[in-house]
Amino acid sequence: MTYPEAGPADWPVVSNYSGRRLEQIAMPVGGIGTGCISLGGRGQLIDWELFNRPAKGFNPLSFFVVRTQDADGAIATRVLEGALSARDRDGHLGSAVPGAGLPRFTDAVFEAAYPFGRVRLTDPALPVAAMVSAFNPVVPGDADASGLPLLVYRVRLTNLTQQPVRADVCGNVQHIVGWRKTPYGEDRIPEGNVFEAFSGNGFDGVRGYSTTLDDKDETWGTLAFAVLGRQVTSRRTTWARRSWGDSLLDFWDDFAADGQVNEPEKPGAAVPTASLATSVDLAPGQEAEVTFLIAWHAPNRFGWQHDWAGLPQGSHSCDWVGNHYTQRFTDAADVVDQVAPQLADLEAATLRYVRSIAGSDLPVSVQDAILSNVAVLKSPTCFRIADGTFLAWEGCNPTTGSCHGSCTHVWNYQYALEQLFPELAWSMREVEFRWSLDDRGMMSFRAGLPLATNGNRWRVGAADGQMGALVRLHRTWLLSGDDERLRDLWPQARKALEFAWIEHGWDADQDGLMEGCQHNTMDVEYYGPNGVDQSWYLAALVACADMAIVCADADFAARCAQLASTGAKNTDELLYVAGYYEQDVRPAMSVDNIADGLRIRYAGENPAVGSDDLVHPDLQIGSGCTTDQVVGHSMVALSGLDTGLDPQNVTHALQMVVQHNHRNGFTDQLNHLRTFATAEERGLINCSFPRGDRPERPFPYCYEVWTGLEYSAAVGLAIDGSLTAAEEVTADVRDRYDGERRNPFNEIECGNHYVRSMASFGLTHAWSGAAVRGDELSVAPRTGRWPVIAGDRVGVVEVRPDGAAWHATYSPVLGPEFPTVEVRS
Repeated sequence: MTYPEAGPADWPVVSNYSGRRLEQIAMPVGGIGTGCISLGGRGQLIDWELFNRPAKGFNPLSFFVVRTQDADGAIATRVLEGALSARDRDGHLGSAVPGAGLPRFTDAVFEAAYPFGRVRLTDPALPVAAMVSAFNPVVPGDADASGLPLLVYRVRLTNLTQQPVRADVCGNVQHIVGWRKTPYGEDRIPEGNVFEAFSGNGFDGVRGYSTTLDDKDETWGTLAFAVLGRQVTSRRTTWARRSWGDSLLDFWDDFAADGQVNEPEKPGAAVPTASLATSVDLAPGQEAEVTFLIAWHAPNRFGWQHDWAGLPQGSHSCDWVGNHYTQRFTDAADVVDQVAPQLADLEAATLRYVRSIAGSDLPVSVQDAILSNVAVLKSPTCFRIADGTFLAWEGCNPTTGSCHGSCTHVWNYQYALEQLFPELAWSMREVEFRWSLDDRGMMSFRAGLPLATNGNRWRVGAADGQMGALVRLHRTWLLSGDDERLRDLWPQARKALEFAWIEHGWDADQDGLMEGCQHNTMDVEYYGPNGVDQSWYLAALVACADMAIVCADADFAARCAQLASTGAKNTDELLYVAGYYEQDVRPAMSVDNIADGLRIRYAGENPAVGSDDLVHPDLQIGSGCTTDQVVGHSMVALSGLDTGLDPQNVTHALQMVVQHNHRNGFTDQLNHLRTFATAEERGLINCSFPRGDRPERPFPYCYEVWTGLEYSAAVGLAIDGSLTAAEEVTADVRDRYDGERRNPFNEIECGNHYVRSMASFGLTHAWSGAAVRGDELSVAPRTGRWPVIAGDRVGVVEVRPDGAAWHATYSPVLGPEFPTVEVRS
């Protein structure tokens, strides 16, 4: 399919930043599972994370520069970035920003609707205004089109004068193949890297490789840098070999002299930098645009270390697992060659997806939260091994992953993968139900690599993670409509649910209440039924009842439905106290009452474990009001199911979350662990104790503020019709990630680009109550234009009252129509 052409001037904007709000911005630009380069708030390229692991703070001297000459012969040369911020100027030896002393534009404004980011640059001393932009495609339903290892960088220049202006633009990319962070925290790039000229249909540039690095090395690979659709008027394949920063001085003098660059005398720099220059002539008021591509190819990904004892968190193993994207391209030059002809269509498809959200009636803060957190999928948190299997850390440390294993109880909270890329979601379901399940039906909540030998080596199941995996299986099936895949995994799914009923298990007496030892996302075990785990369990039961019918397992469907009904009734009667769902603590009394695999004990001097006392267990919820107490209930509601909990109780519980857990400021809020909200900021704490009877040692993270839990509450509120409250919760999060205090494209928890933050994507359907079941779409009776995203089906549903009834019209943006669209009564 061919789409209309689009460019940065056509990109929608849902958020903009200026002044000090530029300081923390780093927008990841890269494909799913490929690594990324980030676009900084001033327009700079930072955090070059290309070599199979995070690399926060790795900022090689790579930049773009413009030289202008007007009709009077006046010349000006500027780096295409805004002025350094106060934060950029800090450092005991002066600014740590590479090339900090180069002339830059005086003013910058960053505008975004992810994955599109652009920076408007102005300077009263220059005859032109500039806009630099960057993106990488996001095409729902097409993981390969959204998994390209490249950054598209554009420069748009506007002549502000009444005279013609000649402009020369030059991009500079350092050859960083082989980069490593030394034990002393220094960046090291080996000698022996080479750039050479190459060109193809509609592009001209350089490709780079190493002549010294072992081709089995993790950082071995290739780079490519090209100009699209314009003649490269001059190039350098290296800079001069000079001391005392004079390599940079030599480049600057060369380019500033005439807008062209010349190869330096040999030998060149130990680490070469490629420079590509091109020229445009601008009539008065005219605009012109130059497009660059930076592509990479690093095939040697290794697995994660599966045993934490004595090893730093995020350790990598020696097991080669490879990268899916490197199976599609021979090297970085091949990436440019293949993608260049497709780029216009990929950009147009991405634009249609973004506009389905940015052009809807969703509040702007909600649009921003939905779009910006998709950056997690483009960050080093996520990857695809050689066979295409999608896997992920929980987040990223500066140079390693954070918390391995596609952790089930963290991935539970996100909505983005299933809606945007069902094919990748099915890949996760394969890992969970085929590779991570043992013969009893226990699912290792951290998958091991290689999958064939280590898939279920982590010998602990998480109650919330395992039940949530069943809910996500149901959701993946409904959004994709793939009955065959569901039937293929059904025997394992059934076994995973039945595991809850084993002797001394989570619900051994099968009364619909999880009384047993429940390891969970708070990194401890809960003893006795509680709102959060009950929410996942009831959701899993109704989801399995629904799936069992399709899988011709009617007796099991009836059993699940009956148990869900009993469980919901018991949950309402036992746990709904003081207006919300709390915990009924039931001590295990002895390890003999805990089935194998339900309790975790880490080795180490200060182990992160649950209670050692099984008679009077600490680290429990007790009478606490948790922010995510109906999280599972909300997720199946967006699949058109009901857990059976009393609707009035659910409504009141969500209201109590806002009433008791919301803070208008944190100056007087105790928090004994990590701080994600402080001072005058607003947000929801993970748990409050309204009755004043907090356990002496409550569960560890009770007073922290997790964006994934806040968004989960917002999803529940929106489904329930409390749209104002949902908008306020969402706006509070985005206000904290305002560009000055935190990066708006990196909501943190246990590391950068934390998976749970993608709970915000649930807001796409929560506002309209949209539920997709294969080819069927239903929505709640709420007036407005609302986005619908279900794999390759992307569109807008318009809901309007029609007399005493309601009418819904679906307009596709990408992909096919929905044959059936209805408004639920």
